[in-house]
Amino acid sequence: MPSQGVIKTADGITGEWLGPVLGVDGLELIGVESIGTGQMSKVYRVSYRRPGDELESVAIKLAATDQNSRDVGVNLGAYLREVTFYGELRDRVGGDGTLAKCHLAVQDPSEGWFTLVLEDIEDGVQGDQIAGCGPDEARIAMVALARIHAPVFGDLALAATEWLNQPNPLNQALLTALLPGFLERYRDRIAPEHAEVCERFVAVADAWDADRRPPLGLVHGDYRLDNMLFHDGTCTVVDWQTLGWGPAMRDAAYFLGSALSVEDRRAHEESLLRAYHDELLAHGVTGFTWEQCWEEYRRQCFLLLVMTIAPAMVVERTDRGDDMFMAVFGRAAQMAIDLNATELLPEPSARANAPLRPDPADEGTHEPGAEELWNESWYFDAISDDGELGVYHRIGRLPNTDACLLTTCIVRPGEPAVMLVDSSAPLPPADDDTQAVDTEAIRASHRRVETLERFRVEVEGTAAAHADHSAPLRKQAGEPVEIALDLTWETDGVPYQWRLATRYEIPCRVSGTVRVGAEELELSGPGQRDHSWGARDWWASDWMWSALHLDDGTHTHAVSVPTHPDFGVGYLQRDGQLTELTNVNSSEQVAQDGLMTSGRIAMSPVDIEVDLEPLAFGAILLEAPDGRVSHFPRAMCRVRATDGREGLGWVEWNRNQRSA
Repeated sequence: MPSQGVIKTADGITGEWLGPVLGVDGLELIGVESIGTGQMSKVYRVSYRRPGDELESVAIKLAATDQNSRDVGVNLGAYLREVTFYGELRDRVGGDGTLAKCHLAVQDPSEGWFTLVLEDIEDGVQGDQIAGCGPDEARIAMVALARIHAPVFGDLALAATEWLNQPNPLNQALLTALLPGFLERYRDRIAPEHAEVCERFVAVADAWDADRRPPLGLVHGDYRLDNMLFHDGTCTVVDWQTLGWGPAMRDAAYFLGSALSVEDRRAHEESLLRAYHDELLAHGVTGFTWEQCWEEYRRQCFLLLVMTIAPAMVVERTDRGDDMFMAVFGRAAQMAIDLNATELLPEPSARANAPLRPDPADEGTHEPGAEELWNESWYFDAISDDGELGVYHRIGRLPNTDACLLTTCIVRPGEPAVMLVDSSAPLPPADDDTQAVDTEAIRASHRRVETLERFRVEVEGTAAAHADHSAPLRKQAGEPVEIALDLTWETDGVPYQWRLATRYEIPCRVSGTVRVGAEELELSGPGQRDHSWGARDWWASDWMWSALHLDDGTHTHAVSVPTHPDFGVGYLQRDGQLTELTNVNSSEQVAQDGLMTSGRIAMSPVDIEVDLEPLAFGAILLEAPDGRVSHFPRAMCRVRATDGREGLGWVEWNRNQRSA
């Protein structure tokens, strides 16, 4: 994409400027025609001719010239979203004519100006929000939506990007202030039962918005007929200024609820939603069942009310605007009633960021996706109360390579790290609840004693003892030693479901026996277990994962990604009260052997910082099928918070080894 500068007004559209953008020498500018007069942006159809060629055209979108309108576009992050979307994401999600090709996407953030030069969908017919559409057009739009969503469905790297996670200005406080005036203004056009739905929703709008269940994805935010150009059996979707990351079914519910008459929606919504779901699966999405799709469709239908109440009361009032808002509002409120969607709303007393709990059914195995690196992992760790003995065990199913990665580690400060590792162990049957591995060198299994409450892990085998804890990172062999463990993990806190991925974490109390050679050891202390499933490329980015347990009964779980310093996942919990983390920053000092000498983790919004003192390591060398390599030094640590509290925990660092 060329590096032409931003232009501010249509006067800046010249042949000399446009030619380099399109890579055309001697371009002749024919005409500039205004085709869009939105409040925050202006759109022009620009016709031109290449030397000796036929007339062609592009669409050029510019920022509003009015300072106040431009300030709104900047302050809401609208310009940033759209320019970044076309510059960074369009080519990933825009196949099959669903997105206009982009020739230029640039912004001057200091003054708010931006310039987009896009393919002109000249033969496209714009949808009409007031008139609505029939089921045939709706099917085209739903298939297009699935094609946009599928390439980045559940993408954790995108989920961590700041530009897709701008603050939502349409919050409960604003809706609460606007709703009485909205109901009064349109009282002759609003049915009593529709007003009741509004009042029930607005009372919990923040909690509804925060109730985000994986898998998440791109949310256009205003996926309606007015933002679609129908042509050649498909539609091109425009206006990406409301883009965000969240429950992808918001777009699906928003469109069907606003585009179809109540009668058509009732008759066709299930088949149309199935067309969307089928298209997702056809484009490689896995782990998203029809039952999930339908329930999330019901849960997310309230976005239509948000996007009706607020705009109706803050934009300039016109007769056409009133007609559009009332047409959409009536369809939206009736949709919520027909779907009995209010039963999925949080309780009126619910707090906005109530943590998600794991589904008990998720303790077992899951249907794998098609990706080579699709992985299902059960992880368990523990530390004795005195910090003198640590254990972790992990089995990672890789069904698409017909293998699993099994690791059991036993460590003590000042003693060799004892590692039992098989990177190509036989894959247990999916219906084997114990996920048993039985080879000449390893016998391992785990058993769910009580769902979400108690797990037992048993392992026997020939491990390798490494006096140098960094030796596994260099593929150095250790001394053979027979090991065994029989440990039980009992839940000691609130099980926590991630919002961004199919994964949950549970703080535990662990007890049982560990044997190294002829030495039998008792273990009693804090620990963690987690379960995750989905496509997992360990070599795509670095991260830090931790599960810590402080001496006052506080448990923390925190994950940071160095390339995304504003990202954070995890919790701080004590006595059944859990606070989700919104930001995690970590730092560490790395010795020449690849092991950490110290580290620090800072967590927000709980404002806690902890210093890490590694006591022993269970390090692993990870090698991808394509040759990429990562160092994975997992450490048993002593923890000291800056407020004086102390504790213990396990911390892992995934550190990709870039080629020189």
